[in-house]
Amino acid sequence: MTGRNKATRRHHSKLKRLLAASAAQRQAADEGSEFRRWTPEEVVEKRLLPYTSVRVLKQRCYRREIFHHNDSGRITFTPEDLRKQNALTAIEPFTKSA
Repeated sequence: MTGRNKATRRHHSKLKRLLAASAAQRQAADEGSEFRRWTPEEVVEKRLLPYTSVRVLKQRCYRREIFHHNDSGRITFTPEDLRKQNALTAIEPFTKSA
């Protein structure tokens, strides 16, 4: 019976390695791709914009208050859209005059 446990453990550790590698690849693909598009649900889930409600985010898009794309009637966000929106909400510090 001890041989059976070793095989199970070996298989289990191999599975863990494969899952960790695939998760790392998915995360790298999400962060590094310029062609990636996020849905409003993903934007709220990943906190890419300062909104906690998908409904509010969509309403702002319908009113054209937020940079987004309207692909075949679906709201999506590119990395460039997120950069533009974050630049709009950035606060610059005051410069001290001598």
